[in-house]
Amino acid sequence: MDAASARGNVIGLDLSITATGIAYPDGSTATVKTRSADGDRRLLDIVVAVNLALGSEPTLVVIEDLPTHAHAAGITGMVHGAVRAALLDAGIPYVLVPPATLKAYATGRGNADKTAMALAAFKRAQVEFGDDNQCDAWWLRHAGLDHLGVPPVALPEAQRNRLSVLRWPDLPARVA
Repeated sequence: MDAASARGNVIGLDLSITATGIAYPDGSTATVKTRSADGDRRLLDIVVAVNLALGSEPTLVVIEDLPTHAHAAGITGMVHGAVRAALLDAGIPYVLVPPATLKAYATGRGNADKTAMALAAFKRAQVEFGDDNQCDAWWLRHAGLDHLGVPPVALPEAQRNRLSVLRWPDLPARVA
């Protein structure tokens, strides 16, 4: 894989036990919906879907982090743990993006609502989504691409600079 294509191989994940949003390297999005009746087996459904996405050998995975006040949250924390373990096992670097940072990157406001996120995506790229999980995953993928030097949409510098507060992983030299 050459450096240019490796730089574009980013996945965005908006993790949730009920509806996980995934943005794939080709720009498409999907939502993995689970049923509460399946209990903890839902974790396996999510990890399987993430592993299928990882088959594209991503350079980077960008994950929306838990809100600061919810770091000890139960089931969503379990989803994060299961997915992060799969990424670590596969040796794929990932970065966590706090919700307020993602919102500020996408819209310029850290307290933007779901409608503002969707409107920003439509304004910048004329895209629409099936749900807000796909929208968040799309913006997460774009943040990763932006960090790698291939921003897919034009954003004001102040919004792009929001990404500088993140703890980005070291990436293999082949994509630097």
